[in-house]
Amino acid sequence: MSKITPCLWFASEAEEAARFYVSLLPDSRIDHVQRSVVDTPSGPAGSVLLVEFALAGQRYMALNGGPRANFTHAVSFMINCTDQAEVDRLWDALLDGGEPDQCGWLRDRYGLSWQIVPSILPKLFAGPDRAGAERAMRAMMQMVKLDGPALQRAYEGATE
Repeated sequence: MSKITPCLWFASEAEEAARFYVSLLPDSRIDHVQRSVVDTPSGPAGSVLLVEFALAGQRYMALNGGPRANFTHAVSFMINCTDQAEVDRLWDALLDGGEPDQCGWLRDRYGLSWQIVPSILPKLFAGPDRAGAERAMRAMMQMVKLDGPALQRAYEGATE
């Protein structure tokens, strides 16, 4: 068991959000749903208070804390995607009801910030061809959803 578990504050949709998130990634599950034993700002006794869950093996807790405390880009979750199909699948699922942003970032329907990143991106930025890394970075800065093959072509200096 990890000593530190990130806790996400929701107004009243902690279980709904946790179930949505675990449906997206392998090695994800709901571990425990705790119901409140007393009335709280988020709901009456018997309503969901905490949800302990894992996403891709990382433990989290979702709390129904009452009035919404907005998430910001200051804390986000990055998903390293093995290929463009995974980028597309996760982008589309998390964007449903959410809002896109630049450079592979989005806010999901609950306001949580995600970075959906093709695993090749850090390799391109750290590659031995510094001019290629610059081209890949410039290409990324023009994207909303990241396109791994297009970033690879930019790194290689290929024109379309």
